[in-house]
Amino acid sequence: MKATKEAQARIKINRLLEESGWRLTDSDKGKANVSLETKTPLGDDFEHVKNGFIDYLLLDNNQKPVCVLEAKRESIPPLSAKEQARRYANSIHARYVILSNGNTHYLWDLQFGNPEPVSTFPTLEMLVCNEDFKPDIQSLADENITNNYIARSQRPDFESDPSYLDESTRKEFIEKNKLKILRNYQVQAIKAIQTSARNGNTRFLLEMATGTGKTLTCAAIIKLFLQTGNTRRALFLVDRIELENQAEKAFTQAIGNAYTVKIYKKDKDGWNTADILISTVQTLQSSDRFRNFSPTDFDLLISDEAHRSIGGNARAVFEYFKGFKIGLTATPKDYLKNADTDSNTEKSYEKRLLLDTYRTFGCESGEPTFRYSLTDGVSDPDGPFLVNPETVKILTEISTQLLSDEGLDVHRITEESEEIDETFGIKDYEKKFFNHETNVTWCRAFIENAMRDPISEEMGKSIIFCVSQKHAAKITGILNQLASEMFPAKYSSDFAIQITSWVQGAQQYTINFAENNLLGKTSWLPEYDSCKARVAVTVGMMTTGYDCADLLNVAFMRPVFSPSDFIQMKGRGTRLYTFKWTDYSEGENIATSRKEKYRLLDFCGVCEYFEEKYDYEQPLSLKEPSGNPSSLAEPRGEYEVSEFGESDKVITTDTEMIGNEGMRVDREMFGNFQKSKQVEELSQLADDDREKAKDFLKKEVFDKPQFFMNLEKLRKIFNLDRYLLGLDEALDLITGKISKPKRRQELLKQYFSELIIDKNLGEMLVGDLYNIAYSVFDAYITNEQVRKAIDSREFGRLAGIGSVSMADLRLLNGAFQPIIQYINDYVPLDKLNLRVAA
Repeated sequence: MKATKEAQARIKINRLLEESGWRLTDSDKGKANVSLETKTPLGDDFEHVKNGFIDYLLLDNNQKPVCVLEAKRESIPPLSAKEQARRYANSIHARYVILSNGNTHYLWDLQFGNPEPVSTFPTLEMLVCNEDFKPDIQSLADENITNNYIARSQRPDFESDPSYLDESTRKEFIEKNKLKILRNYQVQAIKAIQTSARNGNTRFLLEMATGTGKTLTCAAIIKLFLQTGNTRRALFLVDRIELENQAEKAFTQAIGNAYTVKIYKKDKDGWNTADILISTVQTLQSSDRFRNFSPTDFDLLISDEAHRSIGGNARAVFEYFKGFKIGLTATPKDYLKNADTDSNTEKSYEKRLLLDTYRTFGCESGEPTFRYSLTDGVSDPDGPFLVNPETVKILTEISTQLLSDEGLDVHRITEESEEIDETFGIKDYEKKFFNHETNVTWCRAFIENAMRDPISEEMGKSIIFCVSQKHAAKITGILNQLASEMFPAKYSSDFAIQITSWVQGAQQYTINFAENNLLGKTSWLPEYDSCKARVAVTVGMMTTGYDCADLLNVAFMRPVFSPSDFIQMKGRGTRLYTFKWTDYSEGENIATSRKEKYRLLDFCGVCEYFEEKYDYEQPLSLKEPSGNPSSLAEPRGEYEVSEFGESDKVITTDTEMIGNEGMRVDREMFGNFQKSKQVEELSQLADDDREKAKDFLKKEVFDKPQFFMNLEKLRKIFNLDRYLLGLDEALDLITGKISKPKRRQELLKQYFSELIIDKNLGEMLVGDLYNIAYSVFDAYITNEQVRKAIDSREFGRLAGIGSVSMADLRLLNGAFQPIIQYINDYVPLDKLNLRVAA
């Protein structure tokens, strides 16, 4: 068993190395740059091999040692190998050490600081690029900081100028030359960082309120680090777009004579020529853009309004970069007096955020590196959910011929005794001819194959799309006749109802159908909230913008050739719904059933057409031509249609549940939409002003008929197994910044990895405890029953749920509360809603 666990750790470590570009064997990409101890093959007891064996030696392009990787089995804390790894690294003159047990990992620059937790292994490029950089803490601590520290950068000789030396003209001189003279508290703030750095700290927290010159103080701090050689490039993170320009202007005025200042958004290609790079955290967070940088590209990272810009998903950006880190925030002293961290109020939530900010920057005692004052504020949005369809292809003898390449050959004799031979395709049905028996066969097959209501077991609520209003009238009549035969005494010609523009009050019918009061309530189950009318038969109504959450069936008794029409029509069934009924005869026993799918009943080969035959390469028309109404509109006139008069029967019924890849029409039309001019403009707007781009997306693109696009559509296209796809993700998907959204497990693993690093649990959660912690983490987020039991401290209820147990919580001991606290503080449940999409 021990060897198996050791092998598991090695397998994980090998995978992590390969993901970071390291080569365990020679390949077409180059010679192997990972040397394995030959006497320690995979799976051997590498905890007890002879001293002097290095588990993994990472090599540079010249095959020289650059990093020692010390591997431990999953049950051993990685830091236990710290001194052993240091001896190995020093003996071969390697600067870097990685400590890992496969689950948690630490990167250690032996020339700078302590081992730091990491979620991924460093690349060779990262280590090599960092080789020449050697911080000098003593020079940083000894730098002389005075009130004129910034002004000397603006004008090096100003202190010898007669106008400055003369106290009577000094003020005017300073104003005329726009010299930035540091105030005393700003100097004190900088000196506090120097003192903290001298004491071995690499993280610092400054509490300085708006209006106290935080940006100018930061300019002086950046100069301090650059001038003393303790950083090669600084990253300044802000949480609002307008602050980028303010910071650029302030830094340029203050130290722009000596250092290059750039905004990342404005110069993405030339960012690496900057000494100081400015960005919003959202810009780097979007599409995981921060991962395009090396973790060592910035040796100094300053986070403005840190309690906001390191909260939630943004924390991944902040923790990704290595080096010195400085947080700016406002003083919490008034806020901390009255808020109870155990209560569930917004104020207590923010207090926890602020207290956690202290810990993040090495100020666990609650005392920042330097204090002046504090502010507060954050908020989170919410979103929709979709279910997948199950397609049911139903073909009769006649419809099979109609759909064939040859078509249906019809020989008929007119009233004038004229013999006519004609060939019809599926487009001609109910326009040039109809067959009553086909319509009857379709309706019978619909009733037999449609999903049933999970509570009442009657026909599930359904929409049938027909060719024309006359066709809709026929189908409605047939359905009601069949219902009276198949469900005696249940319906009185109100099983199906025609909802088309010819029908008076049709618009209200659509509302009543959605609200479950169309033609009264169901007679199948007393007190059950579902309407008596089960089937809405329409042509072009009840498509775009129509929501009927408990709809279980969508049927195509008409051909559809427009992808936008198809997407709109099939999309009626995608809404989430929970069916619920209270049985008062059993003491208010409540029965519930969650909608897991809906059915597309296809009688005209619509799904097959868009899966196999439709030309998705044709240009996308973004606007309806003037005078050409949408094909979803009700027909203005009806056709003279001839009766075929033949018998018909079902010959094929194929059922297929749409898998993770979704339907082709959704994928292809999304790709087609991405090529449109509007998306070009949207992409440019997103680069210039992301908030405006999201607003444009919401108001001018989503739910517009010519685009057939919204958050639900996107979520469905990518079969996203979490409730919400947010506007940020949607914008990145549409503009091609990301190819697909992260799925539930990806996000959970990402958050769990960040939790381990943030709460410093790598040494505590080892072996089985690591897996138990992940199970608790997963269950608390995804299982509402588990969450309620833990929040209410009714732990006994966990026994009946099965996801986690009281024994698991006891084993976690001191790690349990930090896990729950981290989820509540940083995992945006309301925003992402990571519960499993059934």
